[in-house]
Amino acid sequence: MEQLYTRWGKELDGDHVLQEYPRPLLQRKSYVNLNGYWDYAITSKFMRPETYDGKILVPFSPESVLSGVGRQLQPEEYLWYRRTLSIDAEKLRAGFRLILHFGAVDQSCRVYVNGREAARHTGGYLPFSADITEYCQGKETLPGGPAHHRDNEAFIVRESELVLAVRDLSDTSHHARGKQKLRRGGMFYTAQSGIWQTVWMEYVPAHYVRELQTEPTLEEPDFARGSVRITVRSDVEMPVRIQIREPGLYMEEKTEARDLPAPPIIAEADGLSNRELKLSIPLVRPWTCETPYLYYFTVTMGDDTVESYFALRTFSVKKFLSDTGETEIPRICLNGQIQFQNGVLDQGYWPDGLYTAPSDAAYVFDISEMKKMGFNMLRKHVKIEPQRWYYHCDRLGMVVWQDMVNGGSSYKHWFVTYAATLFSRKRCNIRDTCFSLLSRADKRGRQEFVREMKETIRLLKGHPSIAAWVIFNEGWGQFHAKKMTETARACDGSRLIDQASGWFDQNGGDMQSIHHYFFKMKFAPEKERVTVVSEFGGYSLRIPGHSACKKLYGYGIHKDGESLNAAYSERMRRMQAQIPEGLCAGVYTQLSDVEEEVNGIFTYDREVKKIV
Repeated sequence: MEQLYTRWGKELDGDHVLQEYPRPLLQRKSYVNLNGYWDYAITSKFMRPETYDGKILVPFSPESVLSGVGRQLQPEEYLWYRRTLSIDAEKLRAGFRLILHFGAVDQSCRVYVNGREAARHTGGYLPFSADITEYCQGKETLPGGPAHHRDNEAFIVRESELVLAVRDLSDTSHHARGKQKLRRGGMFYTAQSGIWQTVWMEYVPAHYVRELQTEPTLEEPDFARGSVRITVRSDVEMPVRIQIREPGLYMEEKTEARDLPAPPIIAEADGLSNRELKLSIPLVRPWTCETPYLYYFTVTMGDDTVESYFALRTFSVKKFLSDTGETEIPRICLNGQIQFQNGVLDQGYWPDGLYTAPSDAAYVFDISEMKKMGFNMLRKHVKIEPQRWYYHCDRLGMVVWQDMVNGGSSYKHWFVTYAATLFSRKRCNIRDTCFSLLSRADKRGRQEFVREMKETIRLLKGHPSIAAWVIFNEGWGQFHAKKMTETARACDGSRLIDQASGWFDQNGGDMQSIHHYFFKMKFAPEKERVTVVSEFGGYSLRIPGHSACKKLYGYGIHKDGESLNAAYSERMRRMQAQIPEGLCAGVYTQLSDVEEEVNGIFTYDREVKKIV
């Protein structure tokens, strides 16, 4: 495979990698970014190495060229990280707590601070944190490592040692893995492992804001009134003050709300943490793709102050008369108005960073370029991005369909791909209770999927750009879709749900969700669910010098740009013609090439725009 670089990867400064505040929905004024060069080693046993193999650039996985390693971690191996932490001893003596945050570590890891285990986590797509205050006050032994002694007394060190041990079973296990595959090819891509999102830490008061839960409401029928319910989560009940500011637009490139003058306060309230506070919004500016107004607010609780934002908008399904006036057709609505969601499948892969974009500007490029082409929606495909990506969708006005990350044992493609395509063609629905055929025989894997689905919704629920949760894709690890839909709905009743994208439809959720690549599309609008083509197109063109692989994969190979654009234009014309018949959304495959799959609007390195 030929190594490609994006323009952002070429310009990467290893001493200043992804420095932006990584959690836009709960920000403090200061934090310590821990991205940069760490020691690393790969071992065959779970024993801390005496010497390390070299340096790795965090947060890029060792499989990526930007990490400086370029080595595939195998399921039987362990990946070790090490670095020192500069500790502000005065803050700890003053009673502050030190919280260590990991955006995502794939798949399972143990965290050690000064030789003591501070955290364990499994799940390669979700963040986790650890209060490491007490671990900066003493030391003990890591497995196989040297002992440290200090007369058993508590003490605060100005430098602490941080060590991670990571294991990644990749597609040999039931864990969530998305499109990763140890033997990449076709629609599956290079597996990656270890740290792949920002690592950071922050000092907080003894009692601090742990979480913010916001429930904005835009009231029908005129959508001229709004309110928001906010719950401040903390370990003990404390007085809180909430101040909401005038809504603003933050669409300009490089605009950060925290760097701008604060708008006037339009609503405020006092209450207690862990109890819901409802505030009426006197100035209503609904969020739309054209005017994505955001309301920033400040929460003060004791010595802790945090910033966040929300938006006023509703996504719903409503019925409208057809053009003939004879039938009612369910339609997707944004703020009560019909919105055809014209989308693109977004895999979130980069040739130099794999799962990790080389810079914040790279996210903005992808989102902005799709908006320029007339798309108003991105389907984030079987991957959870860093929250910065969702923040940019929020502020730029890009609707998001968020997939849950698929897992399960090895897929039986003769069943979930080839046979399923024919079944869907004949409109034969197959029940998803045969766990072995759908790679969900392991009960632990099913339980883990439920936990991670709930965690995904909890994590991302505050982002106004998200319109829909996509629970299963093409039967990959699918099981009990109706029950999973009920569970997701209980977690968040404000979004639409695509229960089963592609096939293995169980007639639930809000969407009749069709994948259309090979046959002439046939559909009949349903009475309650909207009809969407959640994948289509996939037309391929290899651009020499901008393609990673000589082998091609796609759904219609083209030899030149003229042929590709003609096919794309005709396909989009046919798509538009089906809107009066009841079509409510379409998702073109895909935003960029990924390895063998050269069916992107852009090449893998984002240098050539193939569809214009």
